[in-house]
Formats: sequence, structure tokens, C-alpha cells
Amino acid sequence: MAEISHRQLQIPLLRHLPEFLQQSSVAFRIGRTPVTNLTRFILRKLAVRANVAVGEGFHAGPGSILWAPNALSIGRDVYVGKNVTIQIDGTVGDGVLFANGSGVVGKNDHDYRQVGTTVRHASWVGDNPHLSLSTFIGSDVWVGFNAVVYSGLKIGNSSIIAAGAVVTKDVPDNSIVAGSPARVIKPRFTDGEFASHWALLRRQGVRWVAPASSTGGCV
Repeated sequence: MAEISHRQLQIPLLRHLPEFLQQSSVAFRIGRTPVTNLTRFILRKLAVRANVAVGEGFHAGPGSILWAPNALSIGRDVYVGKNVTIQIDGTVGDGVLFANGSGVVGKNDHDYRQVGTTVRHASWVGDNPHLSLSTFIGSDVWVGFNAVVYSGLKIGNSSIIAAGAVVTKDVPDNSIVAGSPARVIKPRFTDGEFASHWALLRRQGVRWVAPASSTGGCV
């Protein structure tokens, strides 16, 4: 897992104070308490670190960290639970749920093959972003409690990663995977249900997102 320098950990909350005040004012006018908005605002600012862009409706729970060596784009209505770690480059679609304790982490963040250097002091992705592997997570995906997804993979739309799974290969659309290493155990929907499901999601503005071609997946 990538380390983060003290400089990257600096969270300039005061810089965002005008933004919060504007949001609080709007919330107060529609009857919601500014205290609730303040909590959400602080959690979001603490969680979202360098090189990460998030869409509308984003939520981050306490203790979560999102960081990218180069760039991570997160879609609309994404929920990140408590103590979640996402430290990758890549794309996350819309309506994705990351359960408490889950992680999407770099497969090669530390150059463990560096001769003559302990892994503790080996090159890491924060100083050498070329070590990063781009990751794709589609829309309508659920990454279960304490599940781990390695970087460089493609997780298809409407897939589900079972609790405690360790995902080391690509996951097809509409699949439920479980185990370590994770394997497909069954489809989430029948073909007909899947088509109807996505017809309705598209009407709601949920994007079907497609990665570049993959080379191999869970079987």
C-alpha cells in the first residue's frame, strides 16, 4: 500500500470555508441543520486527498482515505463507508458503494524487486508515479465489507464483490465474485433482468461506463 508524505496529508480546511458557508446557508433555508452539513463537509475534506475528483452526491465515512498518484475520477452518487482506503489511479463509475473496511490498493506501489534495498526503503508510487496501474470500476458496483481490489483491474458494471474477497483478476459485468482469490460464483441478474435494470438506470442518468479491452478475468 502506498505511503503518503506529510505534505500530501495537509488538509487546508480553512481554504474551503467559504464553500462550506455557502452550502450551510442553502441547507438552513431548506430546513436541514448546518451541523450535519459541517460534519459531512469535514469528513469529505479529510478523506479526499491529492489528485482525486469526485462527483455530485459523494459521501465519505470517518477514517477513509482517497488518494491518487496521478488522477482518480469518481462519478456521481458514490458512497464510501468507514475506514475505506482507495489509493489508485483510474475511474469509478456512478452509484458505487464501498462498504466499511474495503480497499482498492496498488499492486506494485512499492518496488519489491529493487535489488539491494529493503522493501521499506524501496521506490514507491508517491515518488515514482510510473509504478501506478490504472484501475476501472464500473457503475452500480458494490465492494463488500473488508474486500480488497488490486490496482490494474477492471471491475464491470453492476458487479458485486463479496465481503472479504481479494480480487486479483478482472470481474465481468453483472457478476458476483467471492473468495481469495475471488472467483465468479453467479450472475447478479438474469439476462432479461439485467437489460431491464439498465434501461431504468439510464433513465435516472446513471452512466454505463466501459473500460478498455481486458486480458483476463475471474472464472
